[in-house]
Amino acid sequence: MTASKLIFFICLVLAASGYVSPPIALLGGLIYGFSFAHAYQTHSRKVSRYLLQASVVGLGFGMNLHEIVHAGRAGFVYTAIGITSSMVLGTLLGKMFRVGGKVSYLITVGTAICGGSAIAAVAPITDAGDEDIAVSLGTVFVLNSIALFVFPFIGGALHLSQSQFGLWAALAIHDTSSVVGAAAKYGAEALAIGTTVKLARALWIVPIALITAAVVKSKTRIQWPWFILFFCLAAVANTYAPIFAPAYPVLSHLGRIGLTVTLFLIGTGISKSTIKQVGARPLLQGVILWAIVAVGTLMAIRGGWIGL
Repeated sequence: MTASKLIFFICLVLAASGYVSPPIALLGGLIYGFSFAHAYQTHSRKVSRYLLQASVVGLGFGMNLHEIVHAGRAGFVYTAIGITSSMVLGTLLGKMFRVGGKVSYLITVGTAICGGSAIAAVAPITDAGDEDIAVSLGTVFVLNSIALFVFPFIGGALHLSQSQFGLWAALAIHDTSSVVGAAAKYGAEALAIGTTVKLARALWIVPIALITAAVVKSKTRIQWPWFILFFCLAAVANTYAPIFAPAYPVLSHLGRIGLTVTLFLIGTGISKSTIKQVGARPLLQGVILWAIVAVGTLMAIRGGWIGL
């Protein structure tokens, strides 16, 4: 076994030990990605995708259904407005910076809805090539990594409440993994709100995919986010089935560990070649679109225009 493979497995075990926080796991993954050639990159991407979904379901066993319904109902309205605005703005920025049509659309969808999951769902419908997908995913993953470290710092500096931060993270960070990671670092209430509102945002994958398929006249099968349903069922069990109460904290803890491992695997997929492949224009589009969304959402929350 080569040194890079050995280090990878050691870091993987540490991430799964429960003693490493999600941001540290992501940082470790980034250091690995920039330092070594990843021998398991394809496998890591597949594993991280399914592990994230399983982890979200696990976190559901620590949630109360009444809180989910309350946060999800309010969050659905905010996400509808935010997604519409992000789609329009992203399209305009893509044209302004002359980013390729498919790449621009994928970056816009990823920013508006839920990062890599939205890109993976929409890419086959648009018949995007491997390079288009790689560039858009690279852009989103880089920004996700930044958000996981920056958002809790900003939230603390501005003295955001748990509710405010959870809502901000859910509406302004791309991927579910980074939303959950940032919210978990901020507090339990922020985690509950952030996860719930983020999943309400992720539901928009379906209508956006259907609209995209209708516009491009694609017959590609739409990928339904079934894990969201299982997350809700886990919350139902936690709320109404106390007979299994001793198992719920264990399952919720496993969900947190799974999320930490997911973030490590995602970090290992970002390397110098990833940054180079993204290029200046798509990254500029992604950064500006994300900055506008993040700042605009933060101002709206602090100003009391939106809240739970």
